[in-house]
Order: sequence, then C-alpha cells, then structure tokens
Amino acid sequence: MFYIMKRGTFRKHLNDKLLDKRFKQLYEEERLLAELSVSILDTREHLGLSQQEVAKLAKISQQQLSRVENGVNCTMTTFLKVCKALGLKVGLKSQRMPRTVGQN
Repeated sequence: MFYIMKRGTFRKHLNDKLLDKRFKQLYEEERLLAELSVSILDTREHLGLSQQEVAKLAKISQQQLSRVENGVNCTMTTFLKVCKALGLKVGLKSQRMPRTVGQN
C-alpha cells in the first residue's frame, strides 16, 4: 500500500533514517548512481543523440545504454564506453584527506 506524505514529513522521515550508518551508506551509493545516470542522460539529450546512436558509438546495445541511464548497475567497461562515446571525462576525487609521508 502506498502512502502520500507531505514534503516536510518525508524530509523528516529521511533525516531520521539517515541517522542509521548502514542506511546512510546505501542511500549515498544510490544517490551517486542516480547523479551519474542523470548526467549521462542529460549529456546525450544535450548532444541531440538517440540511445541507438550512442549505443552504436559505444559498441553496446541500446538496452545496455538504457540500463545505464536508468541507474541499473553495469560493468565499468560499459560505463566507460558510454562516457567515451559522449565525450565525458571520468575522474576520481578523494573524500579523505591525503596521508602525508611517514604517517601511519
């Protein structure tokens, strides 16, 4: 059964759930996947390309591209092929402070 929550009620519920360390970790992972997926979809649409055209450029199936754009887990190879086909550069940023030489 589905319940309709007011926005403030949902936000409070989410904030309460985010106090749980495991829930927060999973939530952040899903949020990041969603951001990556939306970025890929937005880039494809901005370039005026269809899923079929990008899939051909990336040498993957249109169904694989659809899964990437919908945030379904894919292989790193598939993800990198899509990014390359769209001209996107993939980079990593550290979330931790770098260790200094001699630090344990």
